[in-house]
Amino acid sequence: MGSGSISRGFRGEFSHFQILPGICETSPVMANQFSIFISRDGGNKKYASVLAPGQHEGLGKSGDLGISSWGWNLTGQHSTYHALFPRAWTIYDGEPDPELKVSCRQISPFIPHNYKESSLPTAVFVYTLVNTGKERAQVSLLLTWANSIGGISHLSGDHVNEPFIGEDGVSGVLLHHKTAKDNPPVTYAIAACETQNVSVSILPCFGLTEGSSITAKDLWGKMTEDGHLENLNKGPTMPSSPGETHCAAVSASTWVEPHGKCTVAFAVAWSSPKVKFCKGKSYNRRYTKYYGSSERAAKDLVHDALTNYKLWEEEIEKWQNPILKDDKLPEWYKFTLFNELYFLVAGGTVWIDSRIPATDSVGIKSIIMDDKDADTEARVVHRSGALSQLAADNGSSKSVDEVNLGTVENGEASSLFTFNNGAMDPVNGSDDVGRFLYLEGVEYIMWCTYDVHFYASFALLELFPKIELSIQREFAKAVLCEDGRKVRFLAEGNWGIRKVRGAIPHDLGTHDPWHEMNAYNIHDTSRWKDLNPKFVLQVYRDFVATGDLSFGAEVWPAVLAAMEYMEQFDRDNDCLIENDGFPDQTYDTWTVHGIGAYCGSLWLAALQAAAAMAIQLGDTSFAEKYKDKFIKAKAVFEEKLWNGSYFNYDSGSSSNSKSIQADQLAGQWYTASSGLPDLFDSFKIQSALQKIFDFNVMKVRGKYGVE
Repeated sequence: MGSGSISRGFRGEFSHFQILPGICETSPVMANQFSIFISRDGGNKKYASVLAPGQHEGLGKSGDLGISSWGWNLTGQHSTYHALFPRAWTIYDGEPDPELKVSCRQISPFIPHNYKESSLPTAVFVYTLVNTGKERAQVSLLLTWANSIGGISHLSGDHVNEPFIGEDGVSGVLLHHKTAKDNPPVTYAIAACETQNVSVSILPCFGLTEGSSITAKDLWGKMTEDGHLENLNKGPTMPSSPGETHCAAVSASTWVEPHGKCTVAFAVAWSSPKVKFCKGKSYNRRYTKYYGSSERAAKDLVHDALTNYKLWEEEIEKWQNPILKDDKLPEWYKFTLFNELYFLVAGGTVWIDSRIPATDSVGIKSIIMDDKDADTEARVVHRSGALSQLAADNGSSKSVDEVNLGTVENGEASSLFTFNNGAMDPVNGSDDVGRFLYLEGVEYIMWCTYDVHFYASFALLELFPKIELSIQREFAKAVLCEDGRKVRFLAEGNWGIRKVRGAIPHDLGTHDPWHEMNAYNIHDTSRWKDLNPKFVLQVYRDFVATGDLSFGAEVWPAVLAAMEYMEQFDRDNDCLIENDGFPDQTYDTWTVHGIGAYCGSLWLAALQAAAAMAIQLGDTSFAEKYKDKFIKAKAVFEEKLWNGSYFNYDSGSSSNSKSIQADQLAGQWYTASSGLPDLFDSFKIQSALQKIFDFNVMKVRGKYGVE
């Protein structure tokens, strides 16, 4: 996580290179492949193929000196792919050799609550070979890799490949890549592990065109002939010329006895120690905390991957098995839970170790000042100090559920999440987890888009709670800041400032994250009605889930500021906020008039959560204030929007006002997730859900998803 990512498709292709922040090279690098070479009966029976099933456009031309000259011989009719993130399996059952069953399982060290291994840029590919025939088989597996970070980067020149022989039988090639546009360099390591039964040979460099000292066609011919690379040039390479592609290869060979089995392990790692953003700031990635900032750390990374992957698998299985063995859960739900976690790695994530510079960017001013400043500002400082003292007095180990909420009407809050109440991370021995960013999507280059984090953050909270708390701390600090630089908003054409004090930023920025927030400029998100309630709801959920009282005390001033900021949108003093007739929430093409079901329910939930949090932090006056507002606002919400079977889209008079919005119970969802009492009675909740299911699901039968 956060060290760059490379995806692998179901046909074995390596694609979606996201080594540089905010850049995704989607096309596969076709030279990056695994291939197999099998010889039986003294060499009289031979099989050779790239392990890439199916047809590949433009490949398979025998006269070509590049990868088209390779044997792309698998039809895929006997190959299957299975995925359970962060692992995947491909089984080649009798392809290309009818009497050899080949399986490849790939493992990435994505391990919940492990803040060290989960930051490592590496993956392992373990091949299991089962000989079902009566003859022993000589099997060689080949990993080829281009000196490329995707796109046309392999053609830019000055790339160098270097062989290495490491400890514990690990040997391979380092591919030093000089990036364009002064981006930090990248070094790959590809390697295999030599054992008593497996011999490893390497080829530091081969080319794809005529003029290369060794071409891809030469490589294939040599592997087909004897399955080894020993007789090919192993010297270090000269830097590549512009337009020239340097590739490297690692081969692992073994004998598999009749009805026998053998295992061969490969690994890929890369070292890209610095992440550089468009406006020039650079940071050390998280993994450098453990491996240093040298590009040659790739050699250590690939070694540790090959020697530790079995332990990683044990930890992954320990995490996944309780869910996989739960008979109450449908099968589709189990694998979806795991496979949808890919975005924490492939979502353009950036995880840094160092703190950002202490000085503020131009135009940003913190409102946490000393006593001579305005009353509201001074109150925030004083309240923060009092709450910090409260946390110290209570002891940092005291859990939230040991404190009587006092604001709820029917029982105490409980959490659906289980944690060790802020215990030290067993791997790191500290709570310092650096800083974490992820994109809204590869098409939407904005870091930590907050209205989307509202939905996605459950995964981080459950699996990496310290990262989740660190993100919430970033937004809590942002609430109390202002950036006065002028921005023009595209939809309405009006001008405003980049960041308004008291408003949650839409995102942490694009070109200069943490320093230049709100990259989104379609609408003025300081006028959005969902972001501040979403902040309060997420903070309360995380507070209850982790039992971290010091976190609650730290972010409480921001919660107060966020709630007070929203009062300007209650224009008729009924304690319920109103929308302003433009797309002023996450559904940014949907206009809402008056009271909206979506933002209104979020506001109700935020009032209840803020009241509960205030009690737990000893702020009784604010607890009573929010409790009173909640009671009044709930009555207005139900009166204006409940139509007997669901909540209307809004209280306006447009043709959409009585629409059935699937997200009308968003506030109730978070309330339930945080262990607070329901916002509405069970009849209203069940009736609204049934209406959503009947109309927004069954009437479209999944054609458009839930609308």
